Amino acid sequence: MLNLRSVDLNLLPVFEAAYEERSLSRAAQRLAMTQPAVSHAMTRLRHLFNDELFIRQSRGVTPTPIAKLVYERLRGPLGNVREAIAETRGFDPQTSTRRFFVTVPHPLGPMIAVRLRERLARLAPKVEVEFSTRSRPFDLERDLREGRVDAALDWLVPGGQALRETVVFEDRLLAMARRGHPILQQGASLRALRTAEFVLLRPRVDGEHPVPALREWRRLELRVALEVSEFIEALMVAGQSDLVALVPRSMRKIARAMFGLRMLHTLTGLPAIPIRLIWHPRNDGEAGHAFLRKQLIVSTNHTV
Repeated sequence: MLNLRSVDLNLLPVFEAAYEERSLSRAAQRLAMTQPAVSHAMTRLRHLFNDELFIRQSRGVTPTPIAKLVYERLRGPLGNVREAIAETRGFDPQTSTRRFFVTVPHPLGPMIAVRLRERLARLAPKVEVEFSTRSRPFDLERDLREGRVDAALDWLVPGGQALRETVVFEDRLLAMARRGHPILQQGASLRALRTAEFVLLRPRVDGEHPVPALREWRRLELRVALEVSEFIEALMVAGQSDLVALVPRSMRKIARAMFGLRMLHTLTGLPAIPIRLIWHPRNDGEAGHAFLRKQLIVSTNHTV
């Protein structure tokens, strides 16, 4: 086993900066180092990892597969160290340069991101937030556990690991069809619903769905003609065809204004879909993370 006492840990921020900047000169500027000092550190890093790490290109450098692997392993721990040091010094939104990563699989994710950026521009102008709005995040639980994701807004809570959560708002599903669709003349009956063909977002889980409302919709045995990967695709298809889309109630204004969809049916007897803010317990008492959570909740409520 490698003895960490033999490793100069000061080299790791140099590696991180070179990876993120894709340029040794920009890495030097970011770290307030000279270029010869960065080049010397890179020589030592190559020896440490027994790999070239970065290939010089006409503009900057490109990481090798080994460099990509090392970065994925180091990004979370280095961020945790920074957070621990920042916490001991207190958190000042006006001066903090913290960086967060937030994932919002809900279809309103892009708009929530915009609202949060607007709030942070006023309250914490140097704080940076990177977003993922993928409808099907790859491994959210592991990313939260390892620190690659700081918080998530989702209707599906990752299992297998103790996580914190709080309900931000409750959503419901509506059936919507294009303006002029013949089915709109049949009235909002369950029988009419079962005659329609649907375009749906591809399920994120197989088998019995853990969210009761989505489980009940599945039991209606709707006729699914097409499944898509992103929610915006479902709205586009429904707006340009006779397929009917299931739309979150929080998206109904956008679906109507931008895609010309009209509400066909809503089953008021079905349970609501809780949209939760999720984070790892290690961030419970961390002031910067508490600030992020509060701004996410406010931004979400201003978007819905």
